[in-house]
Amino acid sequence: MMKIPFSVLPPKQLYRYSRYFRGIAQRFERKLPVMQINLNQAESTIGAIDYISMAFAASSLMFFVFLLLLMPGLKMGAGLGGILILSVVLTVFVFFQQLSYPKLVASRRVRLIEQNLLPALQDMHVELNAGVPLFNILVNISNGHYGEVSKEIGKAVKEINSGSDQVNALEDLAVRNPSLLFRRALWQIVNGMKTGADIGGLIGDVISSMADEQITQIQKYGGQLSPLALFYMLIAVIAPSLGTTFIIVLSSFIDLGEDTVKVIFYGILVVTIFLQIVFMGMIKARRPTLMSYD
Repeated sequence: MMKIPFSVLPPKQLYRYSRYFRGIAQRFERKLPVMQINLNQAESTIGAIDYISMAFAASSLMFFVFLLLLMPGLKMGAGLGGILILSVVLTVFVFFQQLSYPKLVASRRVRLIEQNLLPALQDMHVELNAGVPLFNILVNISNGHYGEVSKEIGKAVKEINSGSDQVNALEDLAVRNPSLLFRRALWQIVNGMKTGADIGGLIGDVISSMADEQITQIQKYGGQLSPLALFYMLIAVIAPSLGTTFIIVLSSFIDLGEDTVKVIFYGILVVTIFLQIVFMGMIKARRPTLMSYD
């Protein structure tokens, strides 16, 4: 069972509690037709309605967590209405993060698959040209060191060993897989098997196409680094420095108080650290998927 992010309960207990939210989850599911697709591509065993109801349940608990965490603000002069509104806003943010989590898991799978896809196809191409049967090639790749590609091919090998036809097993694997490039390679193999075409030549065309795509991704990534570096300089170097200088100058004219200045400086530090973490995530998310980073 997929773990729900920002959940204070284990998945099994959360699933039992979520049955109270199935009614609203069924109405909400009609507005999210891609949720089941994202769950399937994330290899989740639960359905869309179950996941949405679990997200509602987890968010309802997080509302009370936020409320308890913000209650000390009453002693600092904050109003109860403001605390309730902020708790609701944070809860809604968490809820939509939970709804997008299956898509995030699927995108991680895409990255793990595609970074090993090109060497796996090159291995397949060499073995096909050497006259090795396709099933033996699939077994070799499933036992190789190609990460998620080996795991995915291993699923097809397991289905074939259990009596399924090779074409059907590869087609089913393509339908379930979130990577477009991986599906494209499988469809080329399946079409070659159905039409009797040279699979080795088809795989060679796929490899050439992916090599071009890899170069394009690298060039695009290089073009994005310059504005990202400028963005980093602005948010992580220039803005904190100017903000600190401004507070120092302002405190010399206005009696802000020692505690107030400390809170402001700590706030600048926390925001700077948070923005640097966001920046590192942006860099990581934009790296070419067709390259290995081991």
